Amino acid sequence: MNHTQHGCGTGSSCGCSGARQDAIASINGIALHEPGQQLDTYELKERAWTELLRQQAIREGLLSQRHVLTAPTLAAHEQQVIEAMLDEAVQVPEPDEEACRRYYEANKSRFIEGRQVHLRHILFAVTDGVDVHRLAVKAEEVLLELMRKEAPPGLFPERARELSNCPSGAVGGDLGWVGPQDCAEELANELFFQKNPLHGLGLHPRLVHSRYGLHIVEVLGRKRGKQLAFGQVGSRIATELAQRSRATALHQYIRLLAGRARIEGIDLDAAETSLVQ
Repeated sequence: MNHTQHGCGTGSSCGCSGARQDAIASINGIALHEPGQQLDTYELKERAWTELLRQQAIREGLLSQRHVLTAPTLAAHEQQVIEAMLDEAVQVPEPDEEACRRYYEANKSRFIEGRQVHLRHILFAVTDGVDVHRLAVKAEEVLLELMRKEAPPGLFPERARELSNCPSGAVGGDLGWVGPQDCAEELANELFFQKNPLHGLGLHPRLVHSRYGLHIVEVLGRKRGKQLAFGQVGSRIATELAQRSRATALHQYIRLLAGRARIEGIDLDAAETSLVQ
């Protein structure tokens, strides 16, 4: 069995400890991939979580032991067995009306129907191999240029056509009228869910960071929409809170399984004791 070796083995203070390793990631000696196979972090973690659950189902006598060296792809019936095991192991109480009302009062801006902004943006995309610092400096320079009082009205669309990594750059960065559901979560938070989002028009004074990169944003118009009453959204809130609680409990359950396993070649944020849900 190959063991993960970090750098030269002299500890985290060594400069080579962050070097890329070709060791095989494994759970209790079961490899998560073939030798030389390269997986991105998300896919590798998905395989690790699935293998942890498969091995737990075997320990509980719910699945038969399979003599394998590499984590197998689960058959449909095995997936169903694991889902049933999780339903039994991870049970969370339904949120009561008081909890739902508290959430509603604290997040009223999330329950406004029909609001939209007329938006244009310039996207500086963060992709593999890009120098993020240089990209941010360039984006800041363009933002400062656009914020100058003497900036001509046509400068924003000109820079969008020249620099934006979004297809909207071809039309000057204009995305038209969009609602919260039409934006990346980070943009939606900035445009709709701040304390006073309804009054912000014009060029946003700072870059907006999203999973896609850095955005220069200008709001050309707003439709305020209508505040929904608690009675109209209470069931939706209850469902959302229940899903959040279950997701948290599932994450904790996986962490506990990881804490009891011998894991090599991957960090799964393992926990050794039960966590408060």
